Amino acid sequence: MTSVAASTARPTGPPVDREIVAAAARLYRDLHAHPELSGAEERTAARFAAALRGAGLQVTTGVGGHGVVGVLRNGAGPSVLIRAELDALPVAEETGLPYASTATGVGTDGRTVPVMHACGHDLHLAAAVGAAAHLARERDSWRGTLLILGQPAEETLQGAAALLADGLYERFGRPDLLLAQHAAPLPAGMVAHGAGAMTAGCVTVDVTVPGRGGHAATPHLCVDPVVLAANIVVQLQALVARQVNPADQVALTVGTLRAGHHAGVIADEAALGLTIRALREQALDRVLDSVTRIVRAACEAAGSPREPTVRVVSRTPTYAGDPAVTARVRDAHAGVFGSERVGWWPPSLAAEDFPLLAAGGIPSSYWMLGTVGPRQWRRAPGANAAEKLGNLPTNHSPAFAPSVELALPTGVTALVVAARPLLATG
Repeated sequence: MTSVAASTARPTGPPVDREIVAAAARLYRDLHAHPELSGAEERTAARFAAALRGAGLQVTTGVGGHGVVGVLRNGAGPSVLIRAELDALPVAEETGLPYASTATGVGTDGRTVPVMHACGHDLHLAAAVGAAAHLARERDSWRGTLLILGQPAEETLQGAAALLADGLYERFGRPDLLLAQHAAPLPAGMVAHGAGAMTAGCVTVDVTVPGRGGHAATPHLCVDPVVLAANIVVQLQALVARQVNPADQVALTVGTLRAGHHAGVIADEAALGLTIRALREQALDRVLDSVTRIVRAACEAAGSPREPTVRVVSRTPTYAGDPAVTARVRDAHAGVFGSERVGWWPPSLAAEDFPLLAAGGIPSSYWMLGTVGPRQWRRAPGANAAEKLGNLPTNHSPAFAPSVELALPTGVTALVVAARPLLATG
């Protein structure tokens, strides 16, 4: 096995062929216009698989759900896996782009919701295909195995676990290096690496609060789960302020609250969906215990007719890249882009299930890919860079719109030069 940390080969790198970038851009616009929710990525997976086959890879579909694995074997040597995500979000797009999404999907509660690639997963997929096409075209200059992974259900933090449960590494081999990048509201053409933790550990929790339904005119004969759920939401916001060590970075967000179907009817129950995010596993555990205690105590105080349920839907750990691997990939990027286009990324409470793929000590590198074009940057309010960054549409915003012309070639290049040193001949 080649040592990733010890590899000092300089990237031969781009420019990536314009034809490859143009094809990747067409794929991007198609995927952006036809997004699909987590676990329902059938069309997206088919388009991604077809693009990988067109680049010369052997493709397997249906891995861990709608997961796609493309394999390019090119003689004896190390294996590099590039991960991209298939799924989109229940967000109504407001970008005004000619290829803006008008798609809808069925949410976890059975309701029809708008769907948008508001987190850049379409950009990640297109860049991964472009990198695969570039490396396939130049296969006479490297040896080893290239794996391209289209992961389902990243937004629900369930896809990586499903892939592993379906035997990802047993079926396709355990890679010597894992690579991934993520769109971020930085100037397009930039990449940014982290020192230490880059993404937070996250627990997603579903809570069901039981009540006693009845007529809105006789609330004294009922146990109103809406009032109870509202009380729980308020108490949970105080939890972080009063029960968490101020030195810990923790965020608790109640993202959904659903109850009832008619204004004149007191519902039988209410359902809450929330996430807990922290940079330390111990903090996650403590807050999860506190959430459970608060929910149970509130239900008991309200006279709920039965016990509430607090169910962990998914959990992913903090991601911190290997320092030696991060330094090697950062140097490779600086060698191609120039040091002024390679920045540092601070610890974030955004979460990823990519670290599950790296569990067991697989060397990995994960970096942020800038998406903000010059026009969007100029229009953003602010007297300096920090103020502008604070006013730009972030990931998960209905106005999130990467500059494809600048971000996509950078994304393709970043993946190629990160993979090439390990795959270099000799």
